[in-house]
Amino acid sequence: MDWGKEIVNSPYDALVLVSFGGPEGMDDVIPFLENVLQGRNVPRERIMQVANHYKLFGGISPINQQNRNLIAALERELQTNGPDVPIYWGNRNWHPLLPETVSQMASDGVKHALAFVTSAYSSFSSCRQYLQNIAAAQAAVGPNTPRIDKLRAFYNHPLFIEANVDQIRASMSQVEEQARASVQLVFTAHSIPQSMADNSDYEVQLKEASRLTAMALNVNNWQLVYQSRSGSPAQPWLGPDVGDHLKQLAANGTKDVVIAPIGFVSDHMEVIYDLDVEAQHLSLELGLNMKRAATAGTHPAFVKMIRELMLERINNETPRYLGSRGANHDVCPVDCCLPRSST
Repeated sequence: MDWGKEIVNSPYDALVLVSFGGPEGMDDVIPFLENVLQGRNVPRERIMQVANHYKLFGGISPINQQNRNLIAALERELQTNGPDVPIYWGNRNWHPLLPETVSQMASDGVKHALAFVTSAYSSFSSCRQYLQNIAAAQAAVGPNTPRIDKLRAFYNHPLFIEANVDQIRASMSQVEEQARASVQLVFTAHSIPQSMADNSDYEVQLKEASRLTAMALNVNNWQLVYQSRSGSPAQPWLGPDVGDHLKQLAANGTKDVVIAPIGFVSDHMEVIYDLDVEAQHLSLELGLNMKRAATAGTHPAFVKMIRELMLERINNETPRYLGSRGANHDVCPVDCCLPRSST
């Protein structure tokens, strides 16, 4: 296939980047967290505890600026190689909020847009909920709302794996050369309730992305673990926890660790607090030399991947993927990633 060919007669006239959102100052933090936790019975003390995480960084989550950087890089890619369409940006939980963005798209005359969601994996919160967010925004706009088609999950796309490989390799290079053969590679992802995981491909997709990345690096000493659990201790969530795993590595005599947050495509507060602060502090206590790999972010391969996903849909091209699981579906089944009914 020729990924560099000119696009003609595209049915799509815009791209919208859909993301989680984050506060950009202390005044934003509590309203943002209230948006995130809307409808959940979370004690006020827990909200204030999380707010203190943001306070360490001036109330600023890195995710919004990282999305701006990604949009700028993608605009350059599309202007150079096509399709040269406008890029919009809407968040689930903080400004620019998705309903405002879809309203602006309608005012600008957009009729049919593609949506890139900043999550590589399938679960209720990382895929299905975004589809619901898009539908709610469209309903709020009314009959003139644009049609919006979400691009597929991309956990096994060759360029996503390439971006992660390069970021991990850069962190590996910071480990003393004689220690690199024994360094432990730890992939992390946001934990979710086991009940949510049971009705999605989230866990198996994460394991596959980790396996493909480790294989490309020729690393055998690796493990997928989870971070940022926030639910009741009585409710099962995906594990093992990154902190518990670091303790086990130290007990086994490990000295050097590279943590790769493969479950994230850009830095969230969970990355910079749970890994750069908590996991790093724990590693120092345990005598571990811990390095944290960067997320895919604005790596050139990741930016090119988004364009490839667009061309897949526009030209009905055969999708690219690594491994044996195939490419993820373009259109989710009606019951995909939905919570199971109680019996």
